[in-house]
Amino acid sequence: MDKQQLVWQDEFNIGVESIDKEHRRLFKIVNKLFAFDEEEQINPRACQEGVKYFKAHAVKHFADEEEYMDSIGYEGAKRHKEIHRGFRENTLPALEAELEHSDYAPDAIDHFLGVCTGWLIGHTLTEDQAIVGEGHSTWGNLLPQEEVEVLKKVIAKLVNDMFQLEAQMVSDTYGGEKFGKGVYYRLAFGAAQKEVRQEVFMVFEEKLLLGTMGKVMGLKSPKLDSKMVHAARYTIRQFVGRVMEQIPTASGYELKEENLLSFEQFQEVFQKEKPQVSLLFNTGGQGYFSYSVIAPHLLEQGVGDSIQDDNALEKVEKFLQKREEEQVISASKKKKILVVDDSLTIRQGMKSLLETDYDVSLASSGAATIRAITLDKPDLVLLDYEMPVCDGRQTLEMLRAEEEFSDLPVIFLTGRRDRDTMINVMPLHPAGYLLKYLKPDEIKGKIDNFFNR
Repeated sequence: MDKQQLVWQDEFNIGVESIDKEHRRLFKIVNKLFAFDEEEQINPRACQEGVKYFKAHAVKHFADEEEYMDSIGYEGAKRHKEIHRGFRENTLPALEAELEHSDYAPDAIDHFLGVCTGWLIGHTLTEDQAIVGEGHSTWGNLLPQEEVEVLKKVIAKLVNDMFQLEAQMVSDTYGGEKFGKGVYYRLAFGAAQKEVRQEVFMVFEEKLLLGTMGKVMGLKSPKLDSKMVHAARYTIRQFVGRVMEQIPTASGYELKEENLLSFEQFQEVFQKEKPQVSLLFNTGGQGYFSYSVIAPHLLEQGVGDSIQDDNALEKVEKFLQKREEEQVISASKKKKILVVDDSLTIRQGMKSLLETDYDVSLASSGAATIRAITLDKPDLVLLDYEMPVCDGRQTLEMLRAEEEFSDLPVIFLTGRRDRDTMINVMPLHPAGYLLKYLKPDEIKGKIDNFFNR
């Protein structure tokens, strides 16, 4: 795997030098921690010092940023400060405790880097941009704090009652960051005679499901199987139902649909919706899980395959088979392709066309593209030319401005191929064009030929 590094992009700048400077410094510190993680012999002492250094600069940065928000009278300052406080007082201490308890085990380091990296990038691109009017806060539609506190206690008690595990909250602003090998589960509820809907997303680290469901069923399987997934489904339904019984605003809802999702499908939700509550928990080293609620939720094209009583066996088997195939493909180090398009239909269509032979990831905007490439550099980017806000040319300009991505192959996806468009982007050295209206086998053939060359 390519060495993981966070690369600073112009898009991360908010135009306030003191804040941008500290952001760049935090990125550099995280990169040092990535370097520690990639060493064959992890040095706990060096890792410990790196974590302390990151924490000290994060706290200083929060104070400076809050002072700036107050100086300009930023109306979202109160909520922004609450997010800082949650990361400072809950997330970082919880991650530090896990690192120390495990003596800086690889899983704990992965948790720390995954959560902190995702949080840092997401916070910079949304909350910090909102300060200068360049974006909107993700956390503007939250449940009242008293309900959130009740929810935390209810979840912790249920986890203890059902699985004899201690659930410790890691973050109260979980933004969909990846932690370990996950299982992504969606429950959609509807209220009788009402249009409103409520959707609950639960993410489980695979080792947590293996430990809990495996223990209940008396199994010691090294990987998920259909029996375990079905047991997990019914257990999660009971768990969520009992949680909702304790929340006044969740009363009167009935389960309408459930889905097992890929990470990409789960990410789609967090890129376009604003959670009412999104909590991340650790279970004493047994694994992570999250509980997120989005309502009202009106996805135009649904999320994943719906699981019903008459197709549950088929859908779960299909889910496990696809998951196994994805893991095999990943393990075989097949070429990585990032598909960027603002159309969900195009993204999913390209994924279905290519995922048998390639490791395919998806992004829906220029901002998401920068984030995806920064965290996991692909071998090829298929980039939509006609995107709103930040189009394909602007996105490629930002990539070419960074030395590390100056030669990253980018093929434009476009519905047109006029001479002026081609001339306009020639200085950016695209690897070519793909017309969207070509037949699927023609598109696949051109991509295969690109890699064969």
